[in-house]
Amino acid sequence: MESTHEHPSFIRLIRWLVWVSVLVSASAKHDSCSNSKKSCAKNDGDDGILVVEVEGSAILATTDEAFICATLDWWPPDKCDYGTCSWGQSSLLNLDLANPLLEKSLKALQPFRIRLGGTLQDHIVYDIGLSPSQSCLPIVKDGTDMFGFREGCLSMERWIALNTLFSKTGSLAVFGLNALINRPQVGGVWGPWDSSNARDFIKFTIDQDIQVDAWELGNELTANGVGTSISAEQYARDVMELRLIIDSLYEGFTRRPLLVAPDGFFNPQWFTRFLNASGPGVVDVVTRHIYNLGPVQEILQTSATSASAWVGEAGGAYNSGHHLVTDAFVFSFWYLDQLGMAASFNNKVYCRQSLIGGNYGLLNTTSYKPNPDMYSISKTSALLWKRLMGTKVLGTTLKGYPQLRTYTHCQQGSTDGVTMMLINLSNSTVNVIANLLSHPKNKPLSHGEKKLKYQLIPKTSKGSRPDLVRFEYHLSAPQQDLHSQTTLLNGVPLELTSTGDFPSMDPVVKENSSPVSIPPLSIVFVVLSDAKVSICSTQQRG
Repeated sequence: MESTHEHPSFIRLIRWLVWVSVLVSASAKHDSCSNSKKSCAKNDGDDGILVVEVEGSAILATTDEAFICATLDWWPPDKCDYGTCSWGQSSLLNLDLANPLLEKSLKALQPFRIRLGGTLQDHIVYDIGLSPSQSCLPIVKDGTDMFGFREGCLSMERWIALNTLFSKTGSLAVFGLNALINRPQVGGVWGPWDSSNARDFIKFTIDQDIQVDAWELGNELTANGVGTSISAEQYARDVMELRLIIDSLYEGFTRRPLLVAPDGFFNPQWFTRFLNASGPGVVDVVTRHIYNLGPVQEILQTSATSASAWVGEAGGAYNSGHHLVTDAFVFSFWYLDQLGMAASFNNKVYCRQSLIGGNYGLLNTTSYKPNPDMYSISKTSALLWKRLMGTKVLGTTLKGYPQLRTYTHCQQGSTDGVTMMLINLSNSTVNVIANLLSHPKNKPLSHGEKKLKYQLIPKTSKGSRPDLVRFEYHLSAPQQDLHSQTTLLNGVPLELTSTGDFPSMDPVVKENSSPVSIPPLSIVFVVLSDAKVSICSTQQRG
């Protein structure tokens, strides 16, 4: 048995934690002090209290109401990595759709997007309109195939069953179409997409009154593709064909599904060529896998497209993750920080790999019970993130202590409240106060104008209103065991009730007259319902 600490997935995670502990982002959200002549180690005097500054004059970014998203994959039970077969009966083809915990979890997360796709989607045919020479065959392991498996078929009965569950739970389906089916290849260069099976499948979907939120084409076929890649120009022509199919088959519908592409790893040259070749009005959402947040926005802003950006898949560690790392409390730091960063870079949706399956699922593959991330963010997507973090993002700055990650959103359901998410990656307790800036820091002040600010979280009770309170939700691991699969909320383990329902998630209510104290290696959401941040009441723009 190989050591956890020698495992590549674990090493990648530790490298990320080291990286994030020294990262001060170059975005408007994370102001770097590297260009400042002043010392960045200075906090609030010499008392060690950290000062967070929140921009109160403008909305930095916005997210979709269904910002939280997760994936369902095609991997069969014999998909194994490093000697571990972690997918079990969790694929689109064999998942137990009648499991009550699955249904309860999806209902708790609504509105919630599910991306249906993954590596094997470009092998999957749809059992509708097939020619006599085509067969609906199961996925078969084949080491000679570029993906390690071949064949694969989705029956229309299974498709209807999947969407019955989605409809019942208020889930939004994003389906990844097969982009390689019958595609010719000459001299290693891929020719045009054969769209006939996809067209029949989409028409069947419409005829069955199945609601699909978005259609995607292909999985990881960009310049840095997994297994293979398609040129940006050819892929643009394929996406334009899909645009015509969607527009013609959904003609007369009040709402048409989004066209999402390319759903691959980010390469700036390939993405730029693709967007220039496809032109405006074709792609609704530009999506990519994993970690490149800022550069995508730059390309969207300089191209003719009006598309928004999604993170279409992010798992933190390749090859199914690793037990007691990507399914343990330690992974909450990565996940929550990714959500905060993605939102601050104006990504409308963030899809976690996976909902269930592998060692990084939100739900346990065999029991369907929530893993720590489900509690610390995806169930918290309904009862913490969705309840507390609204769709409007405020610029947030902390200088001199990169071990504390800071994010602020307008409070969900409030016209002028805010919620702060503070992630302490250090081994020390930190105490935090927060100031609201009344003037954007990156704009010059008018003659005689002062950069007024008031305290969202004060240092002392002096001058604070005695009737103001704040609500704190502290997330931690038992005895700081980061590999624990239990999450504590305000010191209490989060566990399903005897009836399989999710527990209540109640905050600690405190008088807002002193700094917020954040223990080592923990996370806290701080709700300030009486913050009086007027920008939060303005109409949201994309």
